[in-house]
Amino acid sequence: MRSTLFSLLCSLSLAASPAVAAAAAQRAPPTPVAGATGATEAAGERIALWPGGHVPGESTPARGLHVVERSTDPERPDRYVDQVDAPWLLVHAPTRPNGKALLVVPGGGYQRVVIDKEGTELVPQWVERSGYTLFVLRYRLPEPGRDRQAALADAQRAMRVVRAAAASRGLDAEDIAVIGFSAGGHVAARLATGFDSPAYPAADAADRLSARPSRAVLVYPVIDMGAQAHSGSRQRLVGQDADPASVHRYSMQEQVRADMPPTLLLHAADDRVVSVDNSLLMARALAAAGVEHELHVFAHGGHGFGMRAAAGSTTALWPEIAQRWLHAPTRIQTPEGRP
Repeated sequence: MRSTLFSLLCSLSLAASPAVAAAAAQRAPPTPVAGATGATEAAGERIALWPGGHVPGESTPARGLHVVERSTDPERPDRYVDQVDAPWLLVHAPTRPNGKALLVVPGGGYQRVVIDKEGTELVPQWVERSGYTLFVLRYRLPEPGRDRQAALADAQRAMRVVRAAAASRGLDAEDIAVIGFSAGGHVAARLATGFDSPAYPAADAADRLSARPSRAVLVYPVIDMGAQAHSGSRQRLVGQDADPASVHRYSMQEQVRADMPPTLLLHAADDRVVSVDNSLLMARALAAAGVEHELHVFAHGGHGFGMRAAAGSTTALWPEIAQRWLHAPTRIQTPEGRP
């Protein structure tokens, strides 16, 4: 099954414990600071995630924004940002919106948040060509002394902020999906399974809105914290010697629930960084819970292909597959189980 491209569609009927709410310190949005190579952050409308700079659980002043460019080719940037203490959203709005919003959660192994191939490079196809409004999340990363629920809190808050602004932006508040890549796929899966698990104290009217995405797209996602874990993500989030309870809590296949949103999984069989077994485990759990989903496993692509899959490959079709899936109607089941 790993050597071929296949699609598995289950059309059936459509958790985490609360985090301890720590005192919030006022943190202004970070001032841009060049990284070691003089890189700059991506262009786009910037929205501070937390009102008044009050970021729950943070007690020290926010560090300056640290951006690093890893590429030597100016035509092919490969930037990342870390030191995210005051999270924000970067908005890319189309001239002809289709009414659909997409919360984008880039990866980076819970060590950094990548900027380009899982962020800015979505703009030509997703925004300019297809009319999606993208809200790209810069979320907090695990650090000593920081609540492990920080990334979930940022994702919940981001979904609510987008939903609160939907009407003014001409967007459907009931059609806000999430797409996550690699470790960002883990964050997106945490949101999809833990959208109603309190991860922070309510701050304003937006926090009375639902944080449930309408759909979830998980691209080569980190799912498992056990035998199939991506070692770097596991080390940073729960520690290499994590107790069984933590492994269970942060293994997303263990948190699947029947009322989570329909889910699309996309993975390459030859991924040597985050094993395709992560998506297979998630697909089995979704099927067992009766959650509508699709699983696409591509023969080639490796890890982190983002918007740079080889031209002419079936893997390069993933954005079209995802967009068709996002537009397709879901199958609703009656209480008696009849469609």
